[in-house]
Amino acid sequence: MTPEVPVPEPVLRILATLEDAGHETWCVGGAIRDALVGDPQQDVDLATSAPPEVVQRLFRRTIPVGIEHGTVGVLDEHGGLHEVTTFRADVQTDGRHAEVVFGVSLDEDLARRDFTVNAMAWHPIRREWRDPFGGRDDLTRGVVRAVGDAAQRFREDRLRILRALRFAARFGWQIDPDTWAAVVAQGRETGHLSAERVREEWWKGMTAARDPRALMSLWESSGVAEVWLPAGPADQPASTGIVPDSHDPLLLLSYWRAPVEPHLRRLKCSGVEIARGRGIDRCPVRPSDASPKSVRHWLAVAGPAADDLVTLARWRELHTDGWTTEVAAVRARGEATTRGELAVTGDDLIAEGIAERGRHLGVLLERLLDAVLNDPSCNTRERLLRLAREP
Repeated sequence: MTPEVPVPEPVLRILATLEDAGHETWCVGGAIRDALVGDPQQDVDLATSAPPEVVQRLFRRTIPVGIEHGTVGVLDEHGGLHEVTTFRADVQTDGRHAEVVFGVSLDEDLARRDFTVNAMAWHPIRREWRDPFGGRDDLTRGVVRAVGDAAQRFREDRLRILRALRFAARFGWQIDPDTWAAVVAQGRETGHLSAERVREEWWKGMTAARDPRALMSLWESSGVAEVWLPAGPADQPASTGIVPDSHDPLLLLSYWRAPVEPHLRRLKCSGVEIARGRGIDRCPVRPSDASPKSVRHWLAVAGPAADDLVTLARWRELHTDGWTTEVAAVRARGEATTRGELAVTGDDLIAEGIAERGRHLGVLLERLLDAVLNDPSCNTRERLLRLAREP
């Protein structure tokens, strides 16, 4: 029984408009693949024989999202953007960028794609499949296989190596032996890729992977990690240790690569992400002991990194004396661990004539916080004002 792919009405209208104007048009891309594995997507892409300028002429509202590569974004009546790309073939590639030519057939367009599971086309009006490379069979078998010569596919664009690893980990598939041989042969030749694209592959891959360890193991065994996430002497391979119960890309990277900040910088992560990694790196991994006082002081030092460090400690099995339980207990009791949780503010101290704005005020607030960390019962307005007046 031939499977069918649900296609949103706006996409059907765009396809019908193109075909009514005499231009062959098919649904293509990852949404077709995902629908066949039970994960239907709304962003169904279209491939067409119509040149980009014709697509722009046929539709009132368009955006040239990648017109040099033949892609025009068509806006529907609700403002949704749908990508329409002219059939194309690569004429020259450098492992990172490709020059394309238009005016080719659908089969030639599918032949330039990376993997067989991404080289299928569905025509929702005629209920017809085009699958020249056996993508549906590979979906059934759970195999990632390059279209044509795997080594050539990766020489054309080595980001495809990272995509192969991501697809395998996302769906729990195996990589075809010939495709895997090409991955290993070229995995250490990915250094010329843009750090932003590599970061995106790591983020998307870890977020979607069935088992994050599987993706990290593939990065390691393929040689990609050697280039982008080189291991230090204390780092453990992903194939060992506990199974992480999170898909947080930054936290997972912190688990396998410490300190994590240099890796985040190599991947050109955002300032917020780098600051988060720096907090993880610079804080003690755990309190000196599991006493409430030690835990409060540790929480004050850890600040925003505390939750990340608690999770990492659990993964690294560093919570045998119960300190992670005490972290939750301190929070449940509402005990202050930051200046913002004190019963007085800097403005209170100024209003009482105890301090003026400036460095002395900050030092005084830190002294009050230290007193509260040692004894939470001090955290009342009266007691803190009295402490603040003491020489």
